[in-house]
This record gives sequence, C-alpha cells and structure tokens, in this order.
Amino acid sequence: MKFESTVMASGVPASVSIQEISQAAKTISLTVNTTPQGAMLKLDGNEVGVTPRMIYVGAGKHTLAFSKEGFTAGNFPLEISRDDVSGGTVSYELGASAFDSIELRDGSVLNGDLVSISGMDVEIRVGGSIQHIDRNKIKRVMLTQREAPAANLPPTTAPNP
Repeated sequence: MKFESTVMASGVPASVSIQEISQAAKTISLTVNTTPQGAMLKLDGNEVGVTPRMIYVGAGKHTLAFSKEGFTAGNFPLEISRDDVSGGTVSYELGASAFDSIELRDGSVLNGDLVSISGMDVEIRVGGSIQHIDRNKIKRVMLTQREAPAANLPPTTAPNP
C-alpha cells in the first residue's frame, strides 16, 4: 500500500514510525448450519445456540463443536485470518445415528439399542426401558456399527519345550 505523508517538526529532533493497525479485535459474521439442523453449537467450548445460527468470530484459531441427541458429536477446526470478511457459511454433517432404528409399517421410527430379535418379537431399549414389538409390525431394522466388547479370556501360556 502506498501513501504520502508530510511531517513538519521544529526544535528537538523527532522520530516518526509507521505501524500497521492491529486487527486482532476484528470480528466477522458466519452462518453455521448442520445436517440435520437443530444441533447444539459451541464456539471454543462456549454454547452459542442451536443450528442454523449466525455467529461472530474474531481472528485466530477456533473450534466449533456440534452435538445432537441420537447422533455422533463432532468438532470442526476454524481459522479466521485478519483478511477474512463477513458473510461466509460453515456447513457440518453430524455423524451417523448413535442408535439402532426400527421403522414400523405405520411410518413411525423407534431409535434405541436393539436387544433381541426373534421370529415373532423384537426388543429395543428406548430411553432406558425395553419395548416389545410384534415382528409383523416392523418394516425395516437399521443397526448402528459398534465396537465389539472385549472378551475376557484368560492369557494364553506358551508350552514348555
């Protein structure tokens, strides 16, 4: 950036220095959205509301954290430079459902932890209580991948020669 300046001084010698104006206090606005909408949004650990949401962010490194019941929570690193301008958008897709889903023939969906399936009955734990559903009323069962529990096996010993 070029500019012209005139300085006039008299008496004791003076020094002049030119410094860049700090923009650290500059904030910009961003619209934050999630799929699905309605996730709790945290900016640097502080709750700022539910998505979709317009937030104001200062220059620097930040973390957006998203959580919604029934979905895997997630984080999004965000870096704002001093040259960024307002009006941007951040879109975040929440992780897969944290629960198994049972879609009934009437169109309703139950989300919980599948306990068992037999030829005539399905057991699903929803909100801590087990519900029994007639197998003929179920249209589809969608299971969520989970880590297998570690088997508590005794340690193996090598045979002595």
